[in-house]
Amino acid sequence: MRLDKAGRAEGPTISGIVGRGFRVDEGVYEGLLITPERAGGWSPPPLAELSPDALAPLLALDPLPEFLILGTGSRMLRPAPTLVAALEAKGVGVEAMDSRAAARAWGVLRAELRWIAAALYPLD
Repeated sequence: MRLDKAGRAEGPTISGIVGRGFRVDEGVYEGLLITPERAGGWSPPPLAELSPDALAPLLALDPLPEFLILGTGSRMLRPAPTLVAALEAKGVGVEAMDSRAAARAWGVLRAELRWIAAALYPLD
């Protein structure tokens, strides 16, 4: 699947879905952490065990992202309420959706120049 850009924002761009992962610029990542400044592979814990520590590279963004897009794999699952509460206590909201929708949302929101971060679980 190819994702066309709605606009042009600086920084990494998710351009497609390849197998279980995501094409970002010249790389393919099964699990992905992405900010307006950089993208990198991610080996996420099971969703029920996801903690702010596992998202540390995203929370190091200065300023903090407006919110975190959390792609939960092939289907939308809710993250643990404790994770959501911990991120909201830092001023970072969480928008959970399946990882395909999260990849599309990344492109749309970055085209609007929104200062966001995303953590995408691999597709099953």
